[in-house]
Amino acid sequence: MTDLQIAKTVTLKPITEIGKKFGVDSNNIVMYGKYKAKLPLTSIDKDKANKSNLILVSAISPTPAGEGKTTMSIGLSEGLNRLNKKTTVVLREPSLGPVFGIKGGATGGGYSQVLPMEDINLHFTGDFSAIEKAHNLLAAIIDNNIQSKTNSLHIDPRTISWKRVVDLNDRALRRVIVGLGGTTSGVPRETGFDITAASEIMAILCLAENLMDLKERLGNIFVGYTFDKIPIYAKDLKAQGAMTALMKDAIKPNLVQTIEGNPAIIHGGPFANIAQGTNSVIATLMGMTHSEYTITEAGFGFDLGAEKFFDIKCQSAGLKPKAVVLTTTIRALKYHGGADLKLLTEPNLEALEKGLPNLEKHLENIDKFNVAPIIAINKFASDSDGEIDLIIEFAKSKGIRVALANVWGQGGGGALELAKQVIEVVEENKSNFKPLYKWESSVKDKIAKIATEIYGAEHVDYTAKAKAQLNKITKLGLDHLPVCIAKTQKSLSDNPKLLGRPKDFIITVREIEIASGAGFLIPITGEIMRMPGLPAHPSSENIDIDKNGEITGLF
Repeated sequence: MTDLQIAKTVTLKPITEIGKKFGVDSNNIVMYGKYKAKLPLTSIDKDKANKSNLILVSAISPTPAGEGKTTMSIGLSEGLNRLNKKTTVVLREPSLGPVFGIKGGATGGGYSQVLPMEDINLHFTGDFSAIEKAHNLLAAIIDNNIQSKTNSLHIDPRTISWKRVVDLNDRALRRVIVGLGGTTSGVPRETGFDITAASEIMAILCLAENLMDLKERLGNIFVGYTFDKIPIYAKDLKAQGAMTALMKDAIKPNLVQTIEGNPAIIHGGPFANIAQGTNSVIATLMGMTHSEYTITEAGFGFDLGAEKFFDIKCQSAGLKPKAVVLTTTIRALKYHGGADLKLLTEPNLEALEKGLPNLEKHLENIDKFNVAPIIAINKFASDSDGEIDLIIEFAKSKGIRVALANVWGQGGGGALELAKQVIEVVEENKSNFKPLYKWESSVKDKIAKIATEIYGAEHVDYTAKAKAQLNKITKLGLDHLPVCIAKTQKSLSDNPKLLGRPKDFIITVREIEIASGAGFLIPITGEIMRMPGLPAHPSSENIDIDKNGEITGLF
């Protein structure tokens, strides 16, 4: 059966029952129908949260074959609950871009899913819409101020860095001209669109600790300069109040359930290749407040989402993870070893062995943060015993824990070995998280630290535009901020064609965006785009609905 067909076989429990199991009174949750709810921020207790065991699920460099971090995260949470460890999985919300583009859905798979999967994948509780509206409200206010003759801040249109956003993959909107149509239609200028997941407001939502912190961060968004070179922020436009009002419900985490009827929190959805790639601090603290174990995941490979999880989110919120579960698949390693995408289901020990350096590099990177790793082999039916044994022997040779997990086919039952390994790592208490770099270091030093130590680059080059932006960042007094590097997810380098473990390559920073509200800088490398495009045959071609409202094609 497809993921959607499996999901439809499950009789969902009322969300009030899930809330009770989670530990929140039904009178305190905001219902969104029978099976979804918003959780009140008053349910967060940082002292209790500090006693929870936070486990990060990451992965090797992703491939077109898929690695299954979300499926692994959900399955692991089910397995821990089966072992009588009160566990909550905390995940990001799906963006409509990938749902209609390549993925077709992002709520796990098989018997390790969060439900109701149709609702979660399509609009959910409206968080993305609120983010989009708040973002575009600021854009409208900026253009209105340029047009105004009585309330003008004299913003130089050429310096405006704030684009618009839409939650779809639409490459035609990357660069646009607004204000055409005469003097009543605004001042013509070149701008563009990013996807909503790349909005700074998405990043702010996922790092804010409460409503007033959200409001302050929104006010600190850098907009551009006046003609007199004075920096302008959203608070100068008096925009933060209205923007926060639009976000008053979006800031509350969403409660749903797993296939096995356990609580799951889903909140925020920044991509890891162009943003920080992790769910909200609020959602993580909510899960930790009410759980002995809290499972979360970071987008794409360890070099992207996990590095940002550690260096930005954990430092910002004071989180200390106890273990990293590194999801790997035999198919992906064979791909990194040079095997043809169409032949990944065929046994190929030679390609698998050639692909192991990619796994090895990610394990080395985990060690840099002083957190214990566990290799989770996400099992597929095509995996041969010989291939499984090869990874197990590799792990043993490195002294690293490894577990075979069939979470797609067996749910929590397929994750019991992995869950036991996680419990043992936590009880050994050998992890002592440390960040890769200090925020106080120079911007170039922070970028170089990540590029050379995490990616494995020889050195970093900067375009003339990026160098000029570095000077601007220093003059604005923002060089103390951490860096959130935008890079292709397909390779450890900034060249998507360099698979496996590339060496002797150069990372090129072509520009650096300022996200002063979120509290980080965004160096953009290679050809990475903050507005993705659709493939030749997008997943939207397979999604349909019948006269009874039954949706098909989500997977």
